[in-house]
Amino acid sequence: MVLLAPADMKPDPHGPPGSPASLDVVPLRHYGRWFAAAAAIAALVGLTGSLAKNDNLRWEVVGNYLFADLIFEGLATTLWLTAAAMALGLGLGTVIAVMRLSSSPILYGMSSLFVWAFRGTPLLVQIIFWGYAAALYSQIKIGVPFTGITFASWDTNSVLTPAVAALLALGLNEAAYASEVVRAGIQSVDPGQTEAAHSLGMRPALTTRRIVLPQAMRVIIPPMGNETINMLKMTALVSVIGAHDLMSNIQEVYAQNYQVIPMLVVASLWYLALVSLLSVPQAWLERRYGRGTSRAGSAPVMRRMLGGASTALTRRTRKEAGR
Repeated sequence: MVLLAPADMKPDPHGPPGSPASLDVVPLRHYGRWFAAAAAIAALVGLTGSLAKNDNLRWEVVGNYLFADLIFEGLATTLWLTAAAMALGLGLGTVIAVMRLSSSPILYGMSSLFVWAFRGTPLLVQIIFWGYAAALYSQIKIGVPFTGITFASWDTNSVLTPAVAALLALGLNEAAYASEVVRAGIQSVDPGQTEAAHSLGMRPALTTRRIVLPQAMRVIIPPMGNETINMLKMTALVSVIGAHDLMSNIQEVYAQNYQVIPMLVVASLWYLALVSLLSVPQAWLERRYGRGTSRAGSAPVMRRMLGGASTALTRRTRKEAGR
């Protein structure tokens, strides 16, 4: 028979040598981790101080343009481009993902060709292509192919404005990547879920909407959150066609005052602020759809740091109380 000591029993310093009651539990010291943390903090403090004292940054220029009207106009274009391109990419990407999972060889071939074309060429090339599409087709016509019959026609430059061209380039490129994310999420769901739904008389479309997609969101949300953040930053590429986004307006300013570095600091600060805001709903959605499978690493950084500090303090308090 084995006797278990009560949980509140303190170590007996007068017990036999080597007995469990006489042992004092000492936590493992991570000296290498402490040294790395101290070195990282010292490097961060040094870099921050160097940037703060650097006269070439021209902080007065940064302050003058940080909240300028031209910057806010560019921010508005950047935000609506990000939202519209992600909506177009996610909607079209979901359709393409379903087509790639179809048993029809035609649907599978067309969707695979779309992904191959838009994922295999650089986004910058696609933006320039759509921006100068009038050099390929001067008129956009609707009619019967190979007959010369035309029902309506428009001038390409009047339809494909820089903003529309940027939206098409960003949205179609995102659709190629989003389709792979959605396809991976759908395939992560156990096929038995679909079979069970069909046995209950649910149609394929209803099964996909009610059974498959809600479970696939657990896999889809994290990469799609990263895609949204990446899309926000990729809007800077549309400056090559003059879409009047944040980066376009920044370039117009430093082309006149020659303050390149301060204006790039302004752009960086706004991009960092927007990315930080987008990270909040992403984290909430990950926790919402990942309930029951959350890990400690998914907790916010500050919570993990404060939790580690409180754990260390609790251990020290218990150790001192046991003496």
